[in-house]
Amino acid sequence: MKKIVLNLEPLTCPSCIKKIESALNKLNGVEEVKVLFNSGKVRAQFDEDKIAAETIAKTVTSLGYAVISQKVS
Repeated sequence: MKKIVLNLEPLTCPSCIKKIESALNKLNGVEEVKVLFNSGKVRAQFDEDKIAAETIAKTVTSLGYAVISQKVS
């Protein structure tokens, strides 16, 4: 399992959490998602054999959020 942390532009409302978590949880290979509203971070565990980190970041971007940086470990 790999982990990705995305730093986003500041989130503006608590409903952003559900929107991001819902979209990422639908992706095949994403195992766990946590959105931290106050820090603007998205943390996810994923199976790199099923999904690429870039796909996770692009999904968040497609929802209208700006990804400032990402770290995969």
